[in-house]
Amino acid sequence: MAGGLERVYMFYTYVLRSLKDLKLYIGWTSDLRIRVKKHNDGFVLATKYRRPLELVYYEACLSKEKAIKREKYFKTGFGRRFLKDRI
Repeated sequence: MAGGLERVYMFYTYVLRSLKDLKLYIGWTSDLRIRVKKHNDGFVLATKYRRPLELVYYEACLSKEKAIKREKYFKTGFGRRFLKDRI
């Protein structure tokens, strides 16, 4: 790129809350806005019948691997406790 600047891609670990049953859904993506829209438009099987959903937490990561690792952590008992303290 011009001036020696590299494009930085971000990856996101996110948490959605179902307004129907108040349960959480945890995932990761490279485009947070589009992914949340897909969830709310019914294009994600895991959340299709739990709509509407609200984004309640997210973290930005510099690599896909770190975002996936964070997602896995949030799905553990310790990770769920971490989220409960912040949401």
